[in-house]
Order: sequence, then structure tokens, then C-alpha cells
Amino acid sequence: MTDSNSNKPKWDKSKLVSRYVTEGPKSAPHRAYYYAMGLSEEEIHQPLVGVATCWNEAAPCNIALSRQAQAVKKGVQSAQGTPREFTTITVTDGIAMGHEGMRSSLVSREVIADSVELTMRGHCYDALVGLAGCDKSLPGMMMVMLRLNVPSVFMYGGTILPGKFRGKDVDIVNVFEGVGKHAVGEMSDADLKELECVACPSAGACGGQFTANTMACVSEAIGLALPNSAGAPAPYESRDEYAESSGKAVMELIRRNLRPRDIVTRKSFENAAAIVAATGGSTNAGLHLPAMAHECGIDFDLHEVAEIFKKTPLIANLRPGGKYVAKDLYDVGGVGVVLKELLDNGYIHGECMSVTGKTIAENLEGVTLPKDQDVVYPVKSPIHPTGGVVGLKGNLAPNGAIVKIAGLEELVFEGPARVFDGEEACFEAVQNREYAEGEVLVIRYEGPKGGPGMREMLSTTAALYGQGTGGKVALITDGRFSGGTRGFCIGHVSPEAQDGGPIGLIETGDIIRIDAQSGTMDVKLSEEELAKRKKNWKPREHNYQSGAIWKYTQTVGSAEKGAVTHPGADAETHVFVDL
Repeated sequence: MTDSNSNKPKWDKSKLVSRYVTEGPKSAPHRAYYYAMGLSEEEIHQPLVGVATCWNEAAPCNIALSRQAQAVKKGVQSAQGTPREFTTITVTDGIAMGHEGMRSSLVSREVIADSVELTMRGHCYDALVGLAGCDKSLPGMMMVMLRLNVPSVFMYGGTILPGKFRGKDVDIVNVFEGVGKHAVGEMSDADLKELECVACPSAGACGGQFTANTMACVSEAIGLALPNSAGAPAPYESRDEYAESSGKAVMELIRRNLRPRDIVTRKSFENAAAIVAATGGSTNAGLHLPAMAHECGIDFDLHEVAEIFKKTPLIANLRPGGKYVAKDLYDVGGVGVVLKELLDNGYIHGECMSVTGKTIAENLEGVTLPKDQDVVYPVKSPIHPTGGVVGLKGNLAPNGAIVKIAGLEELVFEGPARVFDGEEACFEAVQNREYAEGEVLVIRYEGPKGGPGMREMLSTTAALYGQGTGGKVALITDGRFSGGTRGFCIGHVSPEAQDGGPIGLIETGDIIRIDAQSGTMDVKLSEEELAKRKKNWKPREHNYQSGAIWKYTQTVGSAEKGAVTHPGADAETHVFVDL
């Protein structure tokens, strides 16, 4: 709607939440603050759009987000909106990995969502464009969009460019695996130094189909991001074009009153799970999708995610299980190529809505699978007939667990347990070669409560691979694995040890059988023996008895339901924009 005396829109703010801080005599003090920041009267009376980034100097994943935010703001301004930029935290897994810092990682997902929520609520912003680059910041930003249910567009900061080491493409996982090679004398100090200096040559998130790129694919599949926005590497100028378009798109969503919960449905989550499976994505999606669903009152737990994984073919040849990195997928057409192949063969719901105002199917019109490339396979001749990630259940994981099978040759593993309370003890044993091939290494008390913080185990799994024993031992944990993990590694075992789950009852020497083909994981103990051991079991004390991580342990739920920390949309009496 436009004013007849000008070409500028005349906004009716009676239904927009920013009316509390911009309209009427009572808002005079609030407007005074906006004048102090240089806003014009016209800008104050336009919709206020939060532009939230996880920009920081912690890692290359986030370093380009500030630049991209400026482009988003241009897009908002060109569509007669008033952008208000703010930042939130990230904990970068690559730097937090392998030590106490990793306990902060999953907690940061909740802090990101909570801090963006508080900023949006406190300042009465009408819409949100969220930019994220590192693993937990992507689901955290999408969670808050679903929680607030204001018109929102998500944008990924982009992948890193691949490094080059002696003529071969490398990424950060090669460096982690290099530590394992170094420990057994297969890589010298000089070689490891050379590798670390070339593995990460640019801004952007880790290059393989690890958690960041997995959740970036999810952002398109679930409809919260513009088509193709997940693909371009962070240094590419085309990212700024997508950023500007995202700013324009959110203004159109305000005009249409199209909100995240109008876009994201149960079928949208099924689409999201399908893209994870088809690309051999991170097992962390099995945690983040249930948490996102929780924010909009949809019950979509680990088991329902696993059902989609089970029936979706693996068609993208991406690291760590495959050959290529995210830039290679972008070069053959991006996420849309995978989505179109799934759509054409009945594996996703094309009628689901997206932030373009069009359906997923409409967004994919004209997309084709390129010939003469082996990055994305046809569904009719997939890399593997079932998804790259599989759910497991059994007497060792009554409430579920998850394993990435992309790249595995054998899907059944049986052997004696070697039990460790905490990752450090297992990593030390691996570095000292104090384990045998055929064993099942068990790392427990690493769950959301017991860790606390549900750490990732990339240092340990990469060291195993670097020593040449990846796939020759299995590893089970109630913690998590990095998206960069490969090998026979089972995470998210639920109930966790701290809650008295069976993983807390097993002993070194117990025989464990994992069958990723049938989706089972069992310890060869009778129910009577497990019950007997349970009588003598006590929860373990940890070192976090105050502060943010302690606070997290007081409310966090199970991995089965996404490790969420609040009741979710089912307990709502209203949503933010309806206040």
C-alpha cells in the first residue's frame, strides 16, 4: 500500500509489535533514543527488522558475517524497512574440540536462541534476518525464528574454500587425523606444521558435510532460507547478493504476514531429515531437528528423524564419508540439485511453503541434475540405498542412538567393550595405543546432563582414523560426534549414563553388537543382570556446580528429544507478535 502523495509505502503499524516503541505520545522517550542514533522520523515509523549475526573473531566460520549483515541491511532499507543490527555469541567447535571448552558448545545453541529472543522481545522488532556460520549457531538461529514466529529469513555465512596439501584437497578434519598419524610416527612435526598452515585458506565454515553445511542444507530444505543461499563459499561476492535479497525477502514476508510456523510444518521437517540423509550429513541433525520442531509444537523426535533417514537414499558424494566438499556441490548447482532429485523421485514434499512465498517445488522449477559429474548421484543409482545416517535401538539404547554409515563398508560390528568415564581417558588410551582392533570403545558420562554439555568426540575418532584403525574398532558414547567424524561411531545414546541408562551399567569385557542394517544395538547381558547392576549404580558428580553450564544441567532434557531446555510451543499461551 502506498501514500497517494508519494511513492513510499504507508505502513499500518497497528498489527506490528514495534508500535510499542515507535507510535503515539507514550513512545516519545523511545523515539528519542532512535533520533540519538541518527534515524529519521520516516525510518522510525517503518517496520523495525532485527539483523542478528553470530559475528566474532573466534574462527573463520563467523568472520565474514559482519560484512554480509551490511548487505542484508541494504536490502531491508531498499524495501522501506529499518534494519537494527545486533550480534550474539558462538562457540566454535573446531577450537573448542578435545578439551573442557567443548562443554560450552551445545549450551551455546540455547544461549544463541535465548539471547536473540531477548533482544527481539526487549526492543520490539517486527521481523528477523539471522546470519550464522558455525555449527550450533545455525540451529540456534532457526530455533529462535520458530520460537518467536515473527517474519524471518535465515542465511548461512558460507563454507570455507578447500585447502591444498601436496596436490590434494584438505580440510580441518585432515588436521585432526594428522594428530593421530603424528602419534604413531606416520607424520613428522614438519609435515603436521605444513598441513595446519594450509588446511583452512579462507573465511567460512568447515568444508565437508559436517554440521554447519548439513544445517545449511536444512535451511533451504525446510524453507527458511532463499534457494541457493546455502551454497556459495563465504569469500564469494555472490553471498552479499543473497544477503541483500534476504533483506528484501523479509520485508515481503511482513507485508504478507507470512511467519515461520506458516512455512515450517511436519512435512517440512521430513524434507529436512531427507536432505541430511541424502547428503550423508552430520549426526548432530538428529539432535537439532527435534529441538527446532519443539519450538513450534511439533513432536519430531530422534526416532521420527531416523525413520526418514532409513528410507532416503544417499546420493551426495561428500566428505567425510565421500570425496567432495561443499564448494564442489555448489559448483554443480548447489543444494537445489539434491532437493530436485529427491523431489522428482518422491522423497520430499514439494507442496511445502518457503520464505520466497512459493512452494519448494516452485522454487526448484528448471533445476536439473548435471551430467558428467559424480558429486550428486541419481536416485536410481545411489551411493547407498538408505540414508547416510541411521537410528539404532536396543537394550543398550532403549530410547535410541544414531550412527553415520556414509563411507562404511561393514554395517555390523560385534566385540568386547572397553569402558571409559569421559573422553580424556579414551583419548589418552588411543594416543598410547592401549586398545585392540575388534573392541568397542565406550565413552560415557558425556551426555547433556552428565558431561555436562554433550561434547563431541572428534579428537578421539580422528586420532583412531589417523592411526589406521577407523572402522576396525567401534566407538559408542552418550555424547556427540562431530559432523567430521567417520568410522563406526555411535552417539546420542539415550538414556545417558547420568540418568541411569544402560550405557552407565556396562563393564569392560561385556560383548556389544551393533547392526546398522537392522537398526539395533545391544549388550549381551540379561535384563536381570542389568537390573542387578542398576541397584549398585549412583550418578557421577561433575565439576560444574555453578555458572552457565550448571544452569544448563538443571533444565536440559534427553538427546532423544533434542536436548531442549524449556517446555516449547506446547506450553505457550501466546506468541511474541500477538502480545
